[in-house]
Amino acid sequence: MAAASSPPPEVPMELHVANRVKLVESLRQHLSLSSRPLHGFVFLQGGEEKNRYCTDHVELFRQESYFAFLFGVREPGFYGAIDIATGNSILFAPRLSEEYAVWLGEIKPLTYFKDRYMVSMAFYTDEIVKVLHEQCQQSEQPLLFLLHGLNTDSNLFSKPAEFEGIEKFEKDLGTLHPILTECRVLKTDTELAVIQFANDISSEAHVEIWTAAGSVVGGLHRRVEVSGGRDVVSGSGGGGYEESKSRYEGVSAGNSVLHYGHAAAPNERTLQDGDMALLDMGAEFNFYGSDITCSFPVNGKFTSEQRLIYNAVLNAHNAVISSMKPGVSWVDMHILAEKTVLEALKQGGLLVGDVDNMMIERLGAVFMPHGLGHFLGIDTHDPGGYLKVITVEPGCYFIDVLLVPAMESSRTSKFLKSEEISKFRGFGGVRIESDVYVTSNGCVNMTKCPREVHDIEAVMAGAPWPIKKTSIHFEARES
Repeated sequence: MAAASSPPPEVPMELHVANRVKLVESLRQHLSLSSRPLHGFVFLQGGEEKNRYCTDHVELFRQESYFAFLFGVREPGFYGAIDIATGNSILFAPRLSEEYAVWLGEIKPLTYFKDRYMVSMAFYTDEIVKVLHEQCQQSEQPLLFLLHGLNTDSNLFSKPAEFEGIEKFEKDLGTLHPILTECRVLKTDTELAVIQFANDISSEAHVEIWTAAGSVVGGLHRRVEVSGGRDVVSGSGGGGYEESKSRYEGVSAGNSVLHYGHAAAPNERTLQDGDMALLDMGAEFNFYGSDITCSFPVNGKFTSEQRLIYNAVLNAHNAVISSMKPGVSWVDMHILAEKTVLEALKQGGLLVGDVDNMMIERLGAVFMPHGLGHFLGIDTHDPGGYLKVITVEPGCYFIDVLLVPAMESSRTSKFLKSEEISKFRGFGGVRIESDVYVTSNGCVNMTKCPREVHDIEAVMAGAPWPIKKTSIHFEARES
């Protein structure tokens, strides 16, 4: 299948306007219920460009996620404010020197940023104190709602805005973060359309890699190389395909490590005929991302052992997606995934005994030592409190540091058929990850990769995969 050649659709800035409206409405409701006055400014600091250590090499800039959510600004060095009383939005742009134009290009006027990002006003960052005091409709010191809160995935705190003269304002550090985070959980129709487009591109990229891998195996070297830092499939003739859209590059190459391919453990292993490969990657479009994992046999044909483990994970993946709907506990979905995998392993002759008793002894965590999924949006691991857009990614791995203690424990060894398990030592693992969003009566799978064994084998043999591109109709309204 040929890679997409048409330019990506333009995403209307109304997406971010709608996000600001949503936040203001949520903040007003919270303040009213708390008997607090409806005034003050939401005030955020955007991302800054960073150099590589002490060099003059500027690293690739990516906007801070909360700032991107509210303003959609692509440039560094900005601040943004939203007046809670009026709903007016203000951008503060860095005042650039004439030298900037010599080295980096045209210096845009303030009217450019006002029009491009559909804000009420635009000023320079050295005017923050003056402008906010002028805009404040209260006689007392202006109140700033600053972003400060814990990201439970990283255990790091978001950075409150800092600027010269901030001491001239009253500051609230506790109100904004949970409310703004909640706004990011529930996606608008426009956000869903952007995430769907990212899924379409990512699904196509995975299929392209399979197609290339299938043709490589028939060549002289019969190998697929997956390199760290980017995902590349190369053949004996030196040709290949590079997935350059990937933003999340945890790749497990023929082993059982969950996140493989980083600075401390680079992807240096060449996959051989008979190996399973696991690629965890996704494109990002207009800040919003996708996160897809596919597992496939390098030579294009599943062995009986690979088929057993793959179908165990696929059954869990499908069972969860078919069960997801409002009111369903995510913990129950995780239990369902673990139990489905264990039942398949028992049927395949690797386990013996009662599966419910295995669950009591947490045997499922030996084979799936990670969560079932995570929130998805502007960040790969998006923040939030309940389901809207989420990944479903069950797995089954044969990890010695988990298997050996389980086989030695009196609580779990009785379930494990050691002789059969030993055949899978060094097998690696399988993970299948799709991006879904929850609707009023179920969920929609946004990922369009082949999942059934016969489809994967057919695609790797050269058969076309019917990925139908989404007809994107962006609307800035609430879901």
